Amino acid sequence: MRHSAVTFAAEARDLVAAGQAWDLVFCSAMLNVAEYRGLAPRAVREQPVVVYFHENQLTYPVQFESERDYHFGYTNMTSALAATSAWFNSRFNRDSFLTALPAFLKRMPDNHMPQAPSAILAKSRIESPGIQMITPRAEARRPGPARLLWAARWEHDKNPGLLFDALRVLKKRGLVFRVSVIGEQFEREPPEFAAGRRDLAEFVDLWGFQPTRAAYEDALRDADVFVSTADHEFFGITAAEAMLAGCYPMLPNRLAYPELLEGLSPDAADAFVYEGGANRLADRLEELIRRIAANQLWGDAPRGLSDAMARFVWDQRAAALDNALETVAAGGDERDRPPSIG
Repeated sequence: MRHSAVTFAAEARDLVAAGQAWDLVFCSAMLNVAEYRGLAPRAVREQPVVVYFHENQLTYPVQFESERDYHFGYTNMTSALAATSAWFNSRFNRDSFLTALPAFLKRMPDNHMPQAPSAILAKSRIESPGIQMITPRAEARRPGPARLLWAARWEHDKNPGLLFDALRVLKKRGLVFRVSVIGEQFEREPPEFAAGRRDLAEFVDLWGFQPTRAAYEDALRDADVFVSTADHEFFGITAAEAMLAGCYPMLPNRLAYPELLEGLSPDAADAFVYEGGANRLADRLEELIRRIAANQLWGDAPRGLSDAMARFVWDQRAAALDNALETVAAGGDERDRPPSIG
């Protein structure tokens, strides 16, 4: 975020000098759009810019608030203001950012720019990302106890401690199940993982990063229940892919997850979400484990989640995104006006 504008502006100058031209700039929020438009050659500077927020730096969770770099949040704001259109991957992402912005701006010694949130809102769109198509398993479920799956980055904001605490409750209750804990791993990982593997070793199937996309998809297809314990989720690609693969989701009733379940009635969506801590999650998982043992996992829960997730597949999203970009490039988006932020 600190140097990309300088680097990309220099590359743009070279490409323009070589005779290349474009209709629009499409970039992620990791680019400082205000700096880029100031540094880029005129031919690029005057083009419409769409900035895509897959996350935002004001509400991205940190372990300790002292770790937060507020300048990144300020860059997010200036990028949104400088862009023609600001796209967010979910309403939760956009709304959490705009809700946090006034309090952040009040930290300034003067000129708190009270109109900045409304200026950004006026040029915002919700455009979900695409996901790869995953076909559910064609054959009957493999015999055996309930297979639970947790798949996320192995970092604190995915709250692995809640998962392992809930599984310890299930173990104490004498429930029989299998669990796979997969996802991207890093040099430093939360200590909850080592403790969880130690305490639950006899229940573990898969553990750690899956070496190929095919292995990851197989893990989704083989699971009965996909569990999320995230404290941070601005969209939920893995959850959407798990539902596409045929998993029964058990998701926190917050963050961006309710948006994934839109299209279902509130009562129907309630079947796939939980609230509260480890004991509440364990209660929901115990219910599902017993239903699996009786070959009644779905019970009265609505089917068709896989079909509902198909709206996010690239075959659907690519055309929609292309059309939206073409509208901006053609000048059909009238949002590129100097913002009134005084």
